[in-house]
Amino acid sequence: MRECLNRLLRIEPHELGAVAIAFAYYFCLLCAYYILRPIRDEMGIQGGVQNLQWVFTGTFAAMLLAVPLFGWAAARFKRRRLVPVVYYFFIANLALFYFLFELDVARAWVARAFFIWISVFNLFVVSVFWSLMADVFSNAQARRLFGVIAAGGSAGAIAGPGLTAWLAEALGPAQLIPFSIGLLALAVVCVHGVLRLRRDDAHSDLAPGGAVHGGVLAGALHVARSPYLLGIGLFILLYTTLSTFLYFEQAHIVKASFADPGERTRVFASIDLAVNVLTVLAQLFVMARLVERVGVAWTLALVPLAVGAGFAALGLYPTLAVLVVFQVLRRAGNYAITRPGRELLFTVIPREDKYKAKNFIDTVVYRGGDAVSGWAFALLSAAGLALSTIAWLAVPMALVWAASGFALGRRQETLRARTPGP
Repeated sequence: MRECLNRLLRIEPHELGAVAIAFAYYFCLLCAYYILRPIRDEMGIQGGVQNLQWVFTGTFAAMLLAVPLFGWAAARFKRRRLVPVVYYFFIANLALFYFLFELDVARAWVARAFFIWISVFNLFVVSVFWSLMADVFSNAQARRLFGVIAAGGSAGAIAGPGLTAWLAEALGPAQLIPFSIGLLALAVVCVHGVLRLRRDDAHSDLAPGGAVHGGVLAGALHVARSPYLLGIGLFILLYTTLSTFLYFEQAHIVKASFADPGERTRVFASIDLAVNVLTVLAQLFVMARLVERVGVAWTLALVPLAVGAGFAALGLYPTLAVLVVFQVLRRAGNYAITRPGRELLFTVIPREDKYKAKNFIDTVVYRGGDAVSGWAFALLSAAGLALSTIAWLAVPMALVWAASGFALGRRQETLRARTPGP
């Protein structure tokens, strides 16, 4: 039975232990995040959809402070200590928020800070996870295994909203925070487990885990000097711009459709659940075969093309039903196909860039795109453009996004052919 499963999922026997722990590691991370995400989305609406651009700008500012701090830590801690230190830092933050919510001190400001913190937290913990995966698995292994490993996150993203929906009313939002703290602590255990198994694997070419060299701003400098990394940055910028446009459309449409905050929170949790059930199936059984059949270039272009079609549909019919279908398919496609494909791009770059440049792109570029596109949406709305018109403006951006993904995939294949090793 195990051999049949291994063949079905494209896992070699000697890889099974490390893949299982990496799967559990990502499960813990995203379960911890998705326990809190529906609460964050409701806080965004309660703060006023007309003010969302300010929250996104605050998140970008927080990223500008966090990235140099991460660069400082990466230059001083070995890999086996760096990743746990990042998670211990966020565990301490969560504990602080828990006590602030319990004390009910300056609740409105704490709620806004929590929204911003969650937006920083989820990008950092996921970016560090994929940096480690790109470091400990080879390019050839990544093409086969990243879809399966990513399914661990989707399973966690199914369990998280389920726990929130089950416990939020009985316990209250603040009492869910200790569950997230416990899951992050389990993620740290998984970090040590996957490093130990990959180090002991006779088939592994895992590099020594010393500190990552370079200054605190090395990631930004490396991105500026590398056309390949700049291309990845453009790909992320287009992705986050289109995601922000759709998030704002979602906020407006959901607010107009439901007056009750609890009902809106349930809608957000239901979308999360549908997305992640669909995603985990695609990650387990589609991603590896898709890369093998069409290559990295088309894999990275498929979802952007579908997003262009989705925005066109929303432009024609800006309704809740179209929004939900579009959002579910877009997010499932991103998590199952675009995200693992995107992480393949980082397997052919030097180790320092896997941590510092990647972290800069995944955080500062990502949230910078959020902030700029948030203000762009607000300005377009203030100019009197309807939601349907803004949706049509997103269609050509989606086509440019598809072209950039295709070009990056071709470049990754070229660099892969030049990279020594498996």
